[in-house]
Amino acid sequence: MNNFRDNFDIKMIGLDLDGTTLKYGDVFSERTLEAFRRAKEKGVHIVIATGRTRKSLPPMLFDIPQVEFVITSNGAHITRLSDMKVIYEDIISPKAVESVVKNTEKLGYVMEAFIDGAAYIDSRTYNLMEQNPHDFQYRDVDYVLNTRIPVEDVYKYTLNHSHNIENISITFPYEEDRRKLVNLFGGIDGITLTSSFPHNIEIGGKTTSKAQALAHLLTIFNLTRDNLMACGDSPNDGKMIELAAIGVAMENSHPYILDIADHVTDSCYDDGVAKAIERFVL
Repeated sequence: MNNFRDNFDIKMIGLDLDGTTLKYGDVFSERTLEAFRRAKEKGVHIVIATGRTRKSLPPMLFDIPQVEFVITSNGAHITRLSDMKVIYEDIISPKAVESVVKNTEKLGYVMEAFIDGAAYIDSRTYNLMEQNPHDFQYRDVDYVLNTRIPVEDVYKYTLNHSHNIENISITFPYEEDRRKLVNLFGGIDGITLTSSFPHNIEIGGKTTSKAQALAHLLTIFNLTRDNLMACGDSPNDGKMIELAAIGVAMENSHPYILDIADHVTDSCYDDGVAKAIERFVL
């Protein structure tokens, strides 16, 4: 954990959702909403930065007027919530998509493709999750069934949309699968690898990250990293934690995030984000 001063002039807050800002399910706590209201009154820009697709966002989010922008698919898009306009895009090249899909199909891993703000999964996997959820204990099955769109052949579907792939998520039951996939995809040019939970690898474009998207927003508002606070809990939050003047890890964070953060707040279940805003912004 780095040493830092407490007197930064924070004008933008980047917030991960799951395991960070959401207290449970798709719910923002009242204390968090109050912190948003007070921060907005001070002229602070509040940005959600998530690995979710646009169509997987919590419905409650769209009723929070203080949130101005949402970064989705780990930085592939920025959407301005006032008019739902996509103002930034950083997606995977078709050539890289083809390499990823062919290698994933060859090994038979479960693959999900994020396209135009929606997430797609093979219908065979989707049906197995419905029928035998206990076979997928390494996944949040309810979340998958509620947010993924089943298609007959997800590999073919992804290749047919190769010019518009925001993110590819590959899930696996065992840790040794992670090492195998990192070694496999490490040799593919034009992609980034990250993770949002222990049993997946997420593939983005050559420069795709939450940090890159936040840097774009900072430029729009003539701000610098000295004006940014970011909160997260998983490896896909790492670059934005490092970018921010105040990088905040949740108490429930992955060890990597706990190691690189400037400050550790309470867990998502104990209003850790609200407490960080109260300490460093209000």
